[in-house]
Amino acid sequence: MANKERLRVYPQYSQWRQRLSQLMPPDGAQAVEINVGQRLQELRQMRGLSQRALAEMSGLNFNTLSLIENQKTSPNVSTLQQLAESLDVPITAFFESIKASQPVVYQESGRRPQTTFPQGVFEDLGGGLALGEATPLLMTLHPNLESDPHLIAHTGQEFVYCLAGKMAFWVESEEYILNPGDSLIFEAQLPHRCENREDKVARAILVICPADQDDRSVAQHLT
Repeated sequence: MANKERLRVYPQYSQWRQRLSQLMPPDGAQAVEINVGQRLQELRQMRGLSQRALAEMSGLNFNTLSLIENQKTSPNVSTLQQLAESLDVPITAFFESIKASQPVVYQESGRRPQTTFPQGVFEDLGGGLALGEATPLLMTLHPNLESDPHLIAHTGQEFVYCLAGKMAFWVESEEYILNPGDSLIFEAQLPHRCENREDKVARAILVICPADQDDRSVAQHLT
C-alpha cells in the first residue's frame, strides 16, 4: 500500500512538475507557516527513504535526524545543505509548502496558471493534478515567430492536438503541418521543435510525458 501511495504522490514533484509549478503559481496562492521538520519528513517519504537511510546518505547522526523531524531541534544551514544534497532538492525546498493533492480540478477559462516562453504562452490544464508523469498544457503560439533553431530532446513521449490556427512541427528532419483537428504523437528523444508561420495565433493541446521523473531536459520547453 505504501508503495502505491508513493507512486501516486511522487510524480507531482518530478523535476519537470517542480519547474512548471515554480513558473506557474496557482491563482490566489496564500503564504502558509512552514514547519522545517515536517517538510523534511515529507521530502524524505516522497523519496521512499527511511530515517536511517537518509542519515547514512547525508552523513548525519540518526538521532539528530529524528530530533529535526519531530521538531525537537532546529537544523543549521550546513545541516540543511547536507540534507538537500542527499534528497536532490534545492535548500529552499525545506521552506516551501506542498499543496494537498485534489481528486478533481475544475478550471474556468482565463483563470489557469500560466507562463510565457519566447514563442507564446503555456497554460497548465492539469491545475496541479498530475496524470502520472504527463503534463497537459494549452499552448498558444504568437503569429510569425520561429522557435529556437536548437531542437529539443528528452525522455518519454509528446502528444499535440491542434485547436486553432496552423503550426509546423519538426520531428528530426521531418516537417508536419498541423491544422485544427490534426494530431501528432512522437517519441520525445527524437529532436523536435515547432513554430507558427501564419499571421494569426495558433493553439494546441500539448501533453508532455517524460519517462524519467528526474529528467531536467524537459524544461527546455519553458526557455
